[in-house]
Amino acid sequence: MSTTPIRTAPPARTASTAGRGMTRDEVARLGLPLGPRSLTWRYFGDLRGFLLAERAGVLQNMHPVISQTLVDHSDFFANPMDRIRRSGPPILGVVYDHVERGTGPHVRDLHKGIKGTDLEGRGYRALDPEAFYWAHATFFEGQLATQRLLGTALSDDAEERLYRESITWYARYGVSLRPVPRDYAAFRSYWDEMLDHVLEATPVALFGVRRVPHQPPPIPEIPGIVWTGLRPAAVRLGPWLGRVTLPRRARETLGVRRSFVDEAALGALRTAVRATWPAVPHALRRQPRALAADRREGVRF
Repeated sequence: MSTTPIRTAPPARTASTAGRGMTRDEVARLGLPLGPRSLTWRYFGDLRGFLLAERAGVLQNMHPVISQTLVDHSDFFANPMDRIRRSGPPILGVVYDHVERGTGPHVRDLHKGIKGTDLEGRGYRALDPEAFYWAHATFFEGQLATQRLLGTALSDDAEERLYRESITWYARYGVSLRPVPRDYAAFRSYWDEMLDHVLEATPVALFGVRRVPHQPPPIPEIPGIVWTGLRPAAVRLGPWLGRVTLPRRARETLGVRRSFVDEAALGALRTAVRATWPAVPHALRRQPRALAADRREGVRF
């Protein structure tokens, strides 16, 4: 009697857990406090980070679990900008709202019930610890990338301090701390391993680096006639920035390239932003949620 072997889906790839994971007691020792004097407060609310929002989104969407949740549970392909509009303010609130407001647990709970099975038969859920932490990792690393590309690169000590603040930030979600690297050196190893071995050229990530000619306005309140004028630039600039600012390894995985023209245009944008930024008023330098918190705490940058 012969039997037909049962085909099973290959396990999802994950980064090594070496140098990662901590208890909540250790968060108090390894993490640094957030607040108006923290580097996270200064840099996460920097409006220049909005120019790299597409970059963070593409990196997130290269994770197969995040990609599948968007395919099955969102209107991403019809309105890719809507994800940034909906998710950006609450995530900023995890840093800038009073902890007692419970913004972190609220963001966590928004992901409950988002689960399913991918095309390879693998079960997934939005609160998968590795996937949830990867999204957070792109927000932390995005601060470094923003300052490196459009501001002033941080020193080694400042990068370590910013990372230790990110431990405290992540703990505010009330989720598993298993994926969290214990220090910045471990985070760098984790980041490289994700780029080299885990991230994929998912359909959602590939869509994110392409123009969407019929993209609806990111905010419904924008008048149609205004969006008609803004849309040509918006549907080109976002995907272009998302593509050309990606880490080299991510571009290789997606099969996209940064041409000489891209290099020149990115250099011109960098020069223009750095030259004009000192003259920009404080109110125009900050994300709205961060600006409200700045005013509440009486701080300026």
